[in-house]
Amino acid sequence: MDITLAKPFAPLEEAQTAAEIIRNCVHCGFCTATCPTYLLLGEESDSPRGRIYLIRELLEKGTATVKSRTHLDRCLLCRACETTCPSGVQYGRLLETGRKLLEQVMPRPAVNTLRRKTVAKTLVQTPIIDALVKTGVRGRSLLPKAIRQQLPENLPEDPWPAARHNRKMLVPGGCVQSSLSPQTNLNAARVLDSFGISLLKESKAGCCGAVGLHTSDHDMGLQHARRRIDLWWPQIEDGLEAIVFTASGCGVTIKDYGFLLKEDPEYSEKAAHVSGMAKDISEIVAANMHQLNPDTGCGRKISFHPPCTLQHGLKLGGTVTKILKSAGFDLLPVNDSHLCCGSAGTYSLFQPEISNRLRSNKLKALQQHAPEIIATANIGCQQHLKTRADVSVVHWIELLDPGQ
Repeated sequence: MDITLAKPFAPLEEAQTAAEIIRNCVHCGFCTATCPTYLLLGEESDSPRGRIYLIRELLEKGTATVKSRTHLDRCLLCRACETTCPSGVQYGRLLETGRKLLEQVMPRPAVNTLRRKTVAKTLVQTPIIDALVKTGVRGRSLLPKAIRQQLPENLPEDPWPAARHNRKMLVPGGCVQSSLSPQTNLNAARVLDSFGISLLKESKAGCCGAVGLHTSDHDMGLQHARRRIDLWWPQIEDGLEAIVFTASGCGVTIKDYGFLLKEDPEYSEKAAHVSGMAKDISEIVAANMHQLNPDTGCGRKISFHPPCTLQHGLKLGGTVTKILKSAGFDLLPVNDSHLCCGSAGTYSLFQPEISNRLRSNKLKALQQHAPEIIATANIGCQQHLKTRADVSVVHWIELLDPGQ
């Protein structure tokens, strides 16, 4: 697909990179078969190929329309199209650049901007969220059902495993997962402790940057990324083996630090190093799978939902199911497991109608064979699904915790 950049964009490296990505698109349309919004809405402009045309138009003309924003906003950024694309088009990076440049040439209405900034600022105020969640758990019986469903069942009281092993890894904390699913990182620490790995707890840095990037506040996203790097760097220099994330949505962002900060002379090398150290918890467990107890699952019937960030972003599709099977769980078949559940970071807040329709479809597929439990690998998916599921929805690492 040929493209000539408009004069305002021609000098910008990010626009040049976007143009190069667009040139790799050969119009084949394979992406339309796996795009959740195209399958749901049936409109070309709500497919990856259609959105590429819209971004191309933006880059060539230097202007855009409200229609362009509508269709770009509807993208879940699930990146299923990247898994399908035979030409290797880096659609996720293209869309993020397109959205960023669109904000520059056509700012949102003030009310819309205020709402997005309010959501972003609220989600990164983890001390406040943590205090509200703890208060809510204690007063659960007084709360409406819709709020109760978003709260954790209980607050973990067990101590964190002591750092007693030579192998040491760090798990990021301080994000909304630490409040809404506080047991997840503790479960991970216990599992790795049984492997002879000490998982160090970190809780001060706040958001990894994903929230800012999801809400088109690129500067805030990069600011959070730099803060994370600064906090981790002393431990990295002290011999830390890996940075392990239990939320695949955060993982995709951390893995992308090297790209996001490549033009920052102060942080580019450190960011690339951090990206290279970042590992999803499934990668660590898979490398130590021989240590799992094959009787852990006792044949319990499980439906697993692989988040888009896990299977399309991190390219780890199939890893968790292999782990759970080796631990003795009965993994049930799930139709269209490649499709998004509709959570997609902050998407469910800004596109609730589409998000809820996708969730209904996903839960129908996950519950078709009557599982005892639904497991997933990202806090957003977990919270989104649990509000309407007929069974418990948990992070899969909880199922392997030897202390449970």
